[in-house]
Amino acid sequence: MLKEKIDHLPQSPGVYQFKDKGGSILYVGKAKRLRNRVRSYFQSSRNQDGRLRLMISKIDDLEVIVTDSEAEALILENNLIKRHQPRYNVMYRDDKTYPYICLTKEDRPRVYPTRTVDRDGSKYFGPYDHVGHMRRMLETIRTTFGLCTCAVSPRMVDKTRGAPKWGSCFDDYLKSCSGDLDPEIYRDIMDKVERLLNGKTEELIRNLKEEMQIASDALAFEEAARLRDSVESLEKYNRKMKMVSDRQVNRDLFAVATDPEMNEACGVLFKVREGKLIGKFHRYLKNIRDLEEPQILQSFVEEYYTGQFAGAFPDEVYVSHDLPEPDPLLELLWKQMGRKVPIHRPKIGEKRQMVNLAFSNARLTLGELKIEKAKAERQRIPQAIKDLQDHLRLQRLPRRIECFDISNLQGTDSVASMVCFIDGKPSKKNYKRFHIKTVTGADDYASMKEVVQRRYKRAGEQDEHLPDLVVLDGGKGQLNIARKGLEEIGAAESFDLIALAKRLEEVFLPGYPDPVMIPKTSSALKLLQRIRDEAHRFAVDFHKRKRSRRTFRTELHEIDGVGEKRADMLLRKFGSVRQVSNATLDELQEAAGKKTGKAIHDYFQNQ
Repeated sequence: MLKEKIDHLPQSPGVYQFKDKGGSILYVGKAKRLRNRVRSYFQSSRNQDGRLRLMISKIDDLEVIVTDSEAEALILENNLIKRHQPRYNVMYRDDKTYPYICLTKEDRPRVYPTRTVDRDGSKYFGPYDHVGHMRRMLETIRTTFGLCTCAVSPRMVDKTRGAPKWGSCFDDYLKSCSGDLDPEIYRDIMDKVERLLNGKTEELIRNLKEEMQIASDALAFEEAARLRDSVESLEKYNRKMKMVSDRQVNRDLFAVATDPEMNEACGVLFKVREGKLIGKFHRYLKNIRDLEEPQILQSFVEEYYTGQFAGAFPDEVYVSHDLPEPDPLLELLWKQMGRKVPIHRPKIGEKRQMVNLAFSNARLTLGELKIEKAKAERQRIPQAIKDLQDHLRLQRLPRRIECFDISNLQGTDSVASMVCFIDGKPSKKNYKRFHIKTVTGADDYASMKEVVQRRYKRAGEQDEHLPDLVVLDGGKGQLNIARKGLEEIGAAESFDLIALAKRLEEVFLPGYPDPVMIPKTSSALKLLQRIRDEAHRFAVDFHKRKRSRRTFRTELHEIDGVGEKRADMLLRKFGSVRQVSNATLDELQEAAGKKTGKAIHDYFQNQ
């Protein structure tokens, strides 16, 4: 079914959605040629990372949406990712809500700060990386154009004036808003405000100076004085902006830094207008494991330009890495600007220095996030974990603890269990069971050595997450033999190792002849006891199941035609020997064949 869908896909631009058996969307992607792109996922020759192979193994269905162009596919892809948040797409984590300046879509537009971007046709300028920068811009708009910039509720706005109702705004009380201006003059002011928000301050200053000269020549000295004050306000704002280039070119500079350990990245944008850095913006990107930095950067740039940003399109775009698929972005920028907007990765000179500065900011911001997360993690650690480290003087904070227990009955059906606790809570997905393979009889010491060696030799070979502390159910003998086994595989220094003896709840440490006695009322001891008891319960349960299975299998083996494999098959199908004995002749013959099924049926009927 899936192969047929892929074979009939068009060679057109569009968006594809991979779905699992439950209909959940696994991944959303765009393509210039849908059939070629989707088919490439299922070609064995494709160089696939582990994350991609896992996703492909889960794909059960496919849905595509054809678009007229790559730019439309880019916008649609971004909207679908935001709506469905597929597991295998790069996702965005907002550590805060950024401030914007809104220019409303009304007959008499309003200007005000907001942290909510609505799809109401209004224009949103930003986001501003710091609320102080936004306030400085609002103050400049207020002093330059005499506009009210209060963040008031729409129900408090007088639609006929385009300004807040009397008494709802301090600016209105001071008569500093433009609610009574002629509509044509008001539109001209709003046009200038939009140019200012787009960073065109030099051009705006020149125009205001020309208007001031015209007013002066016409002897309109009051108007000329007002324009003079506006020019001074703009020049004051201009002086505060950081000059980064002598060229009067509008640029956007993008860079990303990654931290594979956190599985997160940080993208940073520098907005340069008329040679001045007017804004900086960053976003955290998660779910980036197995992705290269160019792919992450592409996702960041696409998400920014397909978002609801007015006046965000520059003359040039500079990036820290070559984008894998620049064509959809180039087409989108062409449509927005009406001309080609080049995307470059500068190698030398001033542009390269600016991109490097953006990259340094991304790396610094990501480092700050890592520090914040580490601090938050420390604050969430239970006190019992901290007390355990203090009582036993452990080298590591025992956040991940693994505990082993051996179970057998008079030397038969020996098994072992390993339970895992993370931050004091059981992590059952990490529990493990072991059949004892190399030990005959009831030798708990040798059995403990075997399972510890098997567990951590395999963990080292497969680069699995190692514990901070390993707990053995037993005393000094189990501790010494396990320590020796770990030394043989080179894992003795990989984590702390202790043994908990049940009789007096003594804790034995390697290299110390005497045990440590943790106070009976300590939460640390209660945590160890809970972990030890859970390991014992898990081991005993496994041992009972193994012994019961062996008993059942032995009984089935007494029937002619039933061997090891057939007995296992019958137990898997029916669940137990009792269910096998209660099965009908037809059910048994369907499961084991006509002759063997009748033999099984006759055996239980004659008992």
